[in-house]
Amino acid sequence: MGYYTGKKILIIGGTGTIGRGLVNELIKQKSEVIRIFSRDEYKQFLMEKEIDDNKLFRFLIGDVRNYERVERAMAGIDVVFNLAAMKHVPSCEYNPTEAIKTNVEGMENVIKAAIYNNVDSVVFTSSDKAINPTNTYGATKLLAEKLVQGANFNKGNVKTRFVAVRFGNVMGSRGSVIPLFKKQIKESNCITLTDPEMTRFMMSLSQAVQLIMTAGEKAYGGEAFVLKMPVIKLKDLAEVVIEESCKSLNVSFKNIDIKTIGLRPGERKFEELMTVEESEFAYDIGDMYAVMPSIYAENVKNFYKEFRKAEVGSYNSSDAVAITKEEVRKILKDEGLV
Repeated sequence: MGYYTGKKILIIGGTGTIGRGLVNELIKQKSEVIRIFSRDEYKQFLMEKEIDDNKLFRFLIGDVRNYERVERAMAGIDVVFNLAAMKHVPSCEYNPTEAIKTNVEGMENVIKAAIYNNVDSVVFTSSDKAINPTNTYGATKLLAEKLVQGANFNKGNVKTRFVAVRFGNVMGSRGSVIPLFKKQIKESNCITLTDPEMTRFMMSLSQAVQLIMTAGEKAYGGEAFVLKMPVIKLKDLAEVVIEESCKSLNVSFKNIDIKTIGLRPGERKFEELMTVEESEFAYDIGDMYAVMPSIYAENVKNFYKEFRKAEVGSYNSSDAVAITKEEVRKILKDEGLV
């Protein structure tokens, strides 16, 4: 059926929105075993009750910071998805040491365990905030990306391919502003915006899942994949959520106030997915870019030589033309978010 058919899969941080979306696709491809590894026993309990399949699933309590536990969880595994992260920007700003332990040292543990167990591929989920980082979260993701790249060239004789994927904002996930906006509308008739002119890359859950599955299957190892995705203005997103939420609540959208509160610690008005310097060593592979590693890249480049080079320039949300408000509305409706 596909690359993941019959494979044994480990999803680290697998109880979140993306983990659940990934699980649904892996079930369709008939993976042999899916291990869910996380430290939240309550979320695992809920997920286990929802899935109710003891033959296919194994639920393992553990922390990515604990190497011995990660190594044991990875025994006999073919593909690893590392979704575990401290990802809320203000939390990482106030707790930088904890962010380093999870996002950097955790990734190092995953790499060492994968090499020890000789797994086939490891996919690391990075972020647009890793590019020219202005906050702790972005800096830790950048360091983790560098670890992933370096692992491909110092892994010895093992077969493991290490690859990163850079996400924009995943609509409807726990880190998304959409659930927050809807909650604020329902409870207080007011939503808070950091900056109306803020722009963000947005991707659907299905796009996020497809990106990481494609990376795990097709990567040479060492590259970072960047999905081509729409740019949305925060003001347009807020107005659409207000209008659609008010329809369902049968209230006038004119009664909802929008309060601007300013940027949070470490936040910026736009995001970047690929720098000018990186674009010079990137390939356009259709609906995404493959960004080459900065070291020992010749073999990776040869792997992509049949594809055309990416246009040179920064791929960021301030330079791109934002989609219209009606296009935003259509995407949210198609995803069942309004």
